[in-house]
Amino acid sequence: MKVLLISSNVSNTPYPVYPLGLSMVAAALQSARHKVYQFDLLQNNGSLDTLADEIRQIDPDIIGISIRNIDNVNLLNEQRYINVDSSVVQKIRGQTDAPVVLGGSGFSIMPEVILREVGADYGIVGEGESLMVDFVANAGRGVYPEERCIRASFKLSGKKIPSACYDDRLMEFYLKSGNMASIQTKRGCIHNCVYCCYPLLEGSTIRPRDPQAVVDDIEMLVDRHQVRYIFFTDSVFNDDQQHYLAVVREMKKRGVYVSWTAFFKPQGLDDESVALMKQTGLKAAEIGSDGPTDTTLRGLGKSFRFKDILDCNDLFVSHGVATAHYYMFGCPGETRETVLEGIENIKNLKKTVSFIFMGIRILPDTVLARIACRQGFISHDQALLDSVYYIAPGIDRQWLEKTLTDAFSGIRHCVFPPDALDSSLQFLHKLGYSGSLWDMLIPGGEKRQRQRRYATK
Repeated sequence: MKVLLISSNVSNTPYPVYPLGLSMVAAALQSARHKVYQFDLLQNNGSLDTLADEIRQIDPDIIGISIRNIDNVNLLNEQRYINVDSSVVQKIRGQTDAPVVLGGSGFSIMPEVILREVGADYGIVGEGESLMVDFVANAGRGVYPEERCIRASFKLSGKKIPSACYDDRLMEFYLKSGNMASIQTKRGCIHNCVYCCYPLLEGSTIRPRDPQAVVDDIEMLVDRHQVRYIFFTDSVFNDDQQHYLAVVREMKKRGVYVSWTAFFKPQGLDDESVALMKQTGLKAAEIGSDGPTDTTLRGLGKSFRFKDILDCNDLFVSHGVATAHYYMFGCPGETRETVLEGIENIKNLKKTVSFIFMGIRILPDTVLARIACRQGFISHDQALLDSVYYIAPGIDRQWLEKTLTDAFSGIRHCVFPPDALDSSLQFLHKLGYSGSLWDMLIPGGEKRQRQRRYATK
């Protein structure tokens, strides 16, 4: 069977992110001996006419669309992406009668609603590797599922989680925008953050990939594509079971050194673990701090407190690792007093960059959605495809926006609104600088050296 997989993401802020999930599904389909083509809307400047040309040339039997995000979760500069997916399906309908299957993390958050809105034939909820292979195999026999939304009955782990099929053309495009490639080392999340859908999408247990397979991927990206910066896409890299250390130790054992970054929680780290990661190329740590006070951390369902954030930041800084933090104001339990306290805590955090969000996007089936329903923000049966942001009762939106704007105006390493530097970072990437780049904002930090671009083979 000929299968065309389309990445419908058109967001390039703060830089384009390689469509990893789509490429992992492509790998699974190729292993099942199907002919797979990957088309990236962002790489093609969002051109639906180019997509139509691709469809006519390939004449696919099945078309899959990977939806990465519904919107940009930024209350102060909202961008809705689901209309792009509707346009993609309409363009497909004008070229072929091939069944259209939706998937991806964005789709799985609210599948039935999105399937109706977009107008595709079927949707795969959760991990798509095995389900898409089964769908294509059955379609080849003329058998299609009775239910339009197909859900996995089990989850992959270990060697059953495939390496991505990194397409040469796609990789060339994404390396021109930061020279950074994405790799996943595990799936699942054991934490209970009130706003987060990761446990719903990936499960509430950790399912690690085989460390040797992960490092094989790294070596392939470095050797074949000349990748000079790796981004580990795990929801939390430093898991409590320490699977992350198995990956890092495998890198050290095999002499693999490449600049890399990941998301960290501010717990469970020590000098030994950070030193080991530094030896394999850790350059920057993105820390999911989320709440700038103990009160708001409790409201967000966090297991740590602000002192843990301070200690974690100091630990990374002592090893020469750049750090960035992400904070949300307006969470459950927020008051005017905690807003002012949180502002001072953020401003007093040294040698780091902080990105500040206002309000929290409410997603279905999360604890925050239940809280918002009890407090009258949303109704029990509200679809939430149109974004709704939670700001704690008693906090006036205009007051909060003005307070945050006044507090962080002119402070280079405190970024509000969080997308204020996107255009600058994109410009630096185009000049050939690699990596996250926000470390350039750290007070007293070293100047970044521009890395030479390498063409893919």
